[in-house]
Amino acid sequence: MTLFDALAQQAKACAALGSPFMGRMLPFLAEVWPAGSSLDAAVQAFEGDIGPSGHSLPLRLASGLHALVLTQQDPELIAAYPPNDVSDNVLKSVLASALSRHEAFLIQWITSPPQTNEVRRSAVLIAGAHALVHRSEVTQVHLSELGASAGLNLMLEQYALTAGDTRLGPENAALTLAPDWSGPAPVIAPFTVTDRRGVDLNPLDPHTPEHALRLRAYLWADQAHRVALTDAAIQVNRAHVDQSDAVDWLEGRLADAPQGRMHLIYHTVAWQYFPPERQATGTALIEAAGAQATSETPVAWLRMEADGTARGAAVTARLWPGNHHIDLGRADFHGRWVDWADDPT
Repeated sequence: MTLFDALAQQAKACAALGSPFMGRMLPFLAEVWPAGSSLDAAVQAFEGDIGPSGHSLPLRLASGLHALVLTQQDPELIAAYPPNDVSDNVLKSVLASALSRHEAFLIQWITSPPQTNEVRRSAVLIAGAHALVHRSEVTQVHLSELGASAGLNLMLEQYALTAGDTRLGPENAALTLAPDWSGPAPVIAPFTVTDRRGVDLNPLDPHTPEHALRLRAYLWADQAHRVALTDAAIQVNRAHVDQSDAVDWLEGRLADAPQGRMHLIYHTVAWQYFPPERQATGTALIEAAGAQATSETPVAWLRMEADGTARGAAVTARLWPGNHHIDLGRADFHGRWVDWADDPT
């Protein structure tokens, strides 16, 4: 796949996810791309798939430009970015200048992989956790997140979810998620998080300016509500994310799981990036832990992952003892909508 193909593919995906600016801007990058430059050489040095399913070079480049806006390094770029609006010709001219003026910054920026800790995915995590607590009747919960990034979704019980007329979460919630909800209302089964920890190959500390910038830069400039939610989540974040291979980490985490609590293992749009052999090993580890689960120490595996269908991600769970397979529904990759299938009745 060429960079131009990758930019076009990513533009289509961003437009479908509610970002007309990204849908417009990314093809313009292709038109003004500085072929033969040092930046071009840095991009060409990537091996393998550079598109959305691989290295995600379009998102790396776009986030670098957004970082320049957020840090107010380029007044012309700021004037061309949302909430401002300029003509196509002006936007292309500004992009071309920015690629040239900030070449060294962009070359360095794209060396790091995408880091998007989408807080809106907590909508299905909240509803899923309540559903699993309701089934297990164990209200003390031990959280383990795989591919946790900065750990913002490890604070899920601090957030509120409104689903139609139903509200889950504390009255003084740090933020409120309100996806377009269809299907049955989620069950309400209050629980207490007794421990939370995550793992990521490249974890971010959202309380450091550099890492907070990276989290915000990977959000899209015309989606200010996502930035506001991320900022609110950062304010209450106190989760720890370890740097490690997720499956190696999980083996130790399972061994240290306490008694008298549900161990809730979960991930959102992360499993697909694990090599097949790591997926197989991780599945075997969780199943082995599930085989040892009791009614006092249940094990739950909650997943929000692509499954090859055209609409969003599948939200599924397994619960032990009993190895129950539960279809919870489907959700938009960014949490904009939820088609809930779990009916507690």
